[in-house]
Amino acid sequence: MTFAAPLLDSARRRLIGATAAAAALLAAGPVLAQETPIKFQLDWRFEGPAALFLVPAAKGYFKAEKLNVTIDAGNGSGGTVTRVASGTYDMGFADLAALMEFHANNPTAPNKPVAVMMVYNNTPAAVLALKKSGIKTPADLNGKKLGAPVFDAGRRAWPIFAQANKITNVSWTAMDPPLRETMLVRGDIEAITGFSFTSLLNLEARGVKTEDVVILPYPQYGVKLYGNVVIASEEFLKKNPEQVKAFLRAFTKGVKDVIADPKAAIATVKERDGIINADLETRRLKLALDQTVLTADAKAEGFGAINPARLTLMASQVSDAFNTKQRVNAAAVWNDSFLPAAADRNIFSVSKK
Repeated sequence: MTFAAPLLDSARRRLIGATAAAAALLAAGPVLAQETPIKFQLDWRFEGPAALFLVPAAKGYFKAEKLNVTIDAGNGSGGTVTRVASGTYDMGFADLAALMEFHANNPTAPNKPVAVMMVYNNTPAAVLALKKSGIKTPADLNGKKLGAPVFDAGRRAWPIFAQANKITNVSWTAMDPPLRETMLVRGDIEAITGFSFTSLLNLEARGVKTEDVVILPYPQYGVKLYGNVVIASEEFLKKNPEQVKAFLRAFTKGVKDVIADPKAAIATVKERDGIINADLETRRLKLALDQTVLTADAKAEGFGAINPARLTLMASQVSDAFNTKQRVNAAAVWNDSFLPAAADRNIFSVSKK
């Protein structure tokens, strides 16, 4: 009996303290939802096209969607696909053909990445040569010496380009990416494959004038492959469907800003990599937008979306050209259920500076 009063006082103090704490929380307003972390890997270095992702991050568009997005440079689409599949990254930016190849060659692998948004509606892959070589059309490539890194998207898809244009008897030289344009200028090879907006500017940096370069874009010569897509791991999609939708909303908003003002967008890229040449990367970004994003095909299909028949054809072409273990299942690599509404993806009405 002698301990009852102190115990009662102690209980009363705890109750009063809990009530005060609850009142303080209510006075502070609603508790902010926790941000979802997303690790995102690009396909390549922090160059012009990286602005498409760096701008929405810098402007706080991801933050506004309760996402904490970290963006890292990449070293090729194949590596990005593999790292997303392993869980090292949650999402990424990669060539659709590389994603298709991974699916077909790893049919039992868990956590295979899935494409959730089309960005490069037309592949930027192209053949480039110097005018002095006499190469003017795909037919002129018969019997020529070509070069590219073994993982280059244009090199991998060459059988599709060659079949479409009846090209035979071509020999290939492999090299590291920094040597590709150098070997062409030196005359070690007669033509190269590469992303048009990258290889052209690399040739210019080596003293070649734009008018002295011949460019044979794959899409203009019978190869209607899709290019780069936003990908997400299977596990991340299952656990965070609303966050993926939020990511794509913020990304689309950022794309519109990039289109409206490419020069300002490159200033954002320079904040991530201070050694880039802003004028050069502004040109690269504009070329990338014109050749892969703001295309007639993208306008017809809608930014971010695909044409099912075209996707199915590409799956068949990749299966043949890459000699995959299994045929590519187009339905397994693509999921458009996370896309923003079509009206919100209308990037073709954006006013440009």
